[in-house]
Amino acid sequence: MSSAPPIDLSVIPESQRSAVLAVMQENGALKEANRRLEHLVHGKRSEKLSEDDRQLAFEDLETAVAEVETRKEQAAPSTTTPRRSRQRNLGHLPAGLPRIERVLEPASLDWSPLSRHRSKRRWRRGCGRMHRIGEDRTERLDIIPAQLRVLVDIRPKYACRICPDGVTQAVAAPRLIEAGLPTERAIAHILVSKFADHLPFYRQSQILARSGIQIERSTLADWAGTVAFHLGPVIDRLTEHLKSSEKLFMDDTTAPVLHPGRGRTKIGHLWALARDDCGWGGEDPPGVVFTYQPSRAGAHAEQILQGFDGILQLDGYTGYDRLTHPSRRGGAPITVAHCWAHARRKLKEVFDRDGSEIAAEGLHRIAKLYRIEAEIRGMSPGQGLSARQARSAPLVAELGNWLQTRRLRISAKSRLGEKLTYIHRQWAGLQTFLRDGRVEIDSNAVENLIRPIALTRKNAPFAYLKAALEAIAAGHQANRTDELLPWNFTSSS
Repeated sequence: MSSAPPIDLSVIPESQRSAVLAVMQENGALKEANRRLEHLVHGKRSEKLSEDDRQLAFEDLETAVAEVETRKEQAAPSTTTPRRSRQRNLGHLPAGLPRIERVLEPASLDWSPLSRHRSKRRWRRGCGRMHRIGEDRTERLDIIPAQLRVLVDIRPKYACRICPDGVTQAVAAPRLIEAGLPTERAIAHILVSKFADHLPFYRQSQILARSGIQIERSTLADWAGTVAFHLGPVIDRLTEHLKSSEKLFMDDTTAPVLHPGRGRTKIGHLWALARDDCGWGGEDPPGVVFTYQPSRAGAHAEQILQGFDGILQLDGYTGYDRLTHPSRRGGAPITVAHCWAHARRKLKEVFDRDGSEIAAEGLHRIAKLYRIEAEIRGMSPGQGLSARQARSAPLVAELGNWLQTRRLRISAKSRLGEKLTYIHRQWAGLQTFLRDGRVEIDSNAVENLIRPIALTRKNAPFAYLKAALEAIAAGHQANRTDELLPWNFTSSS
């Protein structure tokens, strides 16, 4: 489609040129936003963008569109009829937020002291008196930047001029970092900013510097290392609790780490071991532990899972195969439950790229299983298992026959053939959910935990960390570590 010819401004009356220029500028901005969107969605590297990159790109596009809309609104002539506001997600202001009320009285009115109650004030305007007949209330979100303050402990010294008892003084408040600057509240804020909000230490150092606080990145890292040491027993105890479960999820994700001596970063791996029994009403609280390892070798999974002998829900990574062998170190062979979401994803990749009818049929069959899961979610394991055996098992059997038939007719080296082979290789583990009502149909629970987004509301990890660090600083006994586990934490702790 050819572009429109350029507009000759010389033929436009001077009184209208500014309006035409504004429209041209608006159209140019929208065209650029559309070009960037097309590149983002259909560009050669679109499938390689990380979740963070995609979110940042869409934020930029939304900002550009909002700028154009605002410019258009400001350029529109004012009228006596209020313009309809743009239909956008304006957010929600929770009732629990503190509210500061400001009463904006008309400047042309003189207040009469006949009544001091705000709702009954009378006003003079001209020769008469005006009475309050109502009010309009509008609420806006106000943000106060992080408040930095210095906590000063003053410990007076007392002595008796008569008695020989010496000097009396309160004991100094306990500190997690001896002779250090930060309070436990400050340390908790720094850790939440780093690990929940993904704000690196060097950026936090820059933010503090804008407020006149000079704290180097290395100092923030030292504080984090001290906390890691003190929280080590809590993490170990949490891991023990999880591995005593009968069913867990496992997955891994990459993480950039420093490469000493090379002056750059390398790719490490965080292995997530998670428990989430909410789907069937289990009584054990959910939890997740992340373990860093330098690679994705299956030996790391075997090491992390030493002492666990239950059902493990995971994806189709072949490194997990060693966990099912009789020679497995650290326990008996593990029962594996493979993930239907990964099987579906393989078919979806082919369908999105090639429009394959075979892939579409496979997606349709898997969708039937997910509809059943949505209906039975929250049932007891026994009820859920009965529903699966009655409704899902026949569908899985039909899907298995369909899979075998299609694999015989399609080259194993084709893109679709490779995906079907992947599903076939995981077929035994894909049927585990039909034999145990506690098993989920997929491992999305752990995948949601390792995505690079805030895992929960910011105040939740902050409140927990603050309370835990204060307890440790105050000399919390090692034999009471269970009291510091996340599910035992309450806001009053």
